[in-house]
Amino acid sequence: MITLMNETIKQLVLIGPTASGKTSLSIEIALKKNAYILSLDSLSIYKEIDIVSAKPTLEERAGVLHFGIDRLYPNEHFDVTTFVKLYQEVYQKAVDEEKNLVIVGGTSFYLKMLIEGISDLPPISKAAGEKTANMLKDLHQAYQFLYALDPDYMKRISQSDRYRIEKALNIYLETGMVPSEYFRTNPPASVINGPLTVYQIDIEREELRKRISLRTRLMLKEGLIDEICMLEKKYTRSPNCMKAIGIKETLDYLDGIYDREMLEEKITTNTARLAKRQTTFNNSQFEGVIKGSVEALKSILL
Repeated sequence: MITLMNETIKQLVLIGPTASGKTSLSIEIALKKNAYILSLDSLSIYKEIDIVSAKPTLEERAGVLHFGIDRLYPNEHFDVTTFVKLYQEVYQKAVDEEKNLVIVGGTSFYLKMLIEGISDLPPISKAAGEKTANMLKDLHQAYQFLYALDPDYMKRISQSDRYRIEKALNIYLETGMVPSEYFRTNPPASVINGPLTVYQIDIEREELRKRISLRTRLMLKEGLIDEICMLEKKYTRSPNCMKAIGIKETLDYLDGIYDREMLEEKITTNTARLAKRQTTFNNSQFEGVIKGSVEALKSILL
């Protein structure tokens, strides 16, 4: 139970691999517990990415207000700070409107960041911002400049990651501290308000593979290829989301690399591999998790 501004709400998290049944279970829970839903999913946050993200339709949402869905366009940048701000907004709205909160999604890295927190960045002066912009005209040189100052930090950043290079430059030019030193001096603090119970769907690998295979077939039947054609035409292949599973394989199909049968197999196989990585991450990153099948979790929560 969490108390804020003389109001009390409950919140819980539902995690699990892709296609394990999180969406339908989260909606059942939200209906039963008078809750809003916050989606932690790296594709559902985008408008117009509907079929490949497997986001719930308006009908499937059953009148439950969802957040973290259809918030950005595919060519708009976002990172973990987007979800931090989103959680803070939704939590406050739940408090104000006397609702509980169900957090659900397959991108558990964002949940980890909500629990562990992120460091506040310094306000950037006009002078520092202008110097950063000037240095970014040569991205490779800017990266090398930072790497010479802070190799431990920069080796974790791609030389083409303009956003994170810009952030590192801003920190150094504004504070005089290299990023590693700045983040040591300004450690993160948890964003989560109060206690949070994490529930994890546990599902047999073979059963999950069947569910993934079925979902892939349904996506193709519902117009996956047409959706990707539209996205490519409107946004090109440049946005990071265009490299997501289901999108990249379909683009290869459009390039003639796969036939339709191979497309289905590639999406299924790569999604199953993603599910395995998600399960490994979930098992290693969170403590005190309550695990069980969908039916077992239903009996606990409903």
